Amino acid sequence: MGALETAHRRKLSLEEFHRMGEAGILGEDDRIELIDGEMIEMAPIGAQHLAMVNRLSRMLNLAAGKDAIVSTQNPVALPPQNEPQPDVALLRPRADDYRARLPTAADVLLIIEIADTTLVYDRDVKIPLYARHGVAEVWLFDIQSGSLFVHREPAPKGYQRILAPEKNETISPMLLPAIQIELAELWR
Repeated sequence: MGALETAHRRKLSLEEFHRMGEAGILGEDDRIELIDGEMIEMAPIGAQHLAMVNRLSRMLNLAAGKDAIVSTQNPVALPPQNEPQPDVALLRPRADDYRARLPTAADVLLIIEIADTTLVYDRDVKIPLYARHGVAEVWLFDIQSGSLFVHREPAPKGYQRILAPEKNETISPMLLPAIQIELAELWR
């Protein structure tokens, strides 16, 4: 066993993470998530990833109207030691548009992660994190394989139900069934 394996690590709280930003240690342009108290540098965004985020955001904004806020690549606070930045989140509407505080799991109607080079991290780290915090539904788009995995029924050890719709299906968020997303439009 090496020295690093026996060393005790000190994890950051959300409050400490935010103070680092307020002190100028972390800037707005730093692409860093707080996951289980550790600062994780996010992967660069490639063209395919960007296009999928833009396409989904446009479709969801049109479909959601006033029923949800479409939040793109913004943080969600999952206390005490997590602040992931999902690619897209559908949030419960609030008059202040979350100016007073960051959204939490209770505010999230749907989280969408888009994996180009980050499939293992998104699937094995972030999605279980969302489940532990009770996020009702997560969609994971795997750009490389052209697949979508819909995760529902959160539990402490992960989502109990995982669906893999076909590319020609129309899907809806569980908490917003009026929103209809034609997958063929996304995968074009």
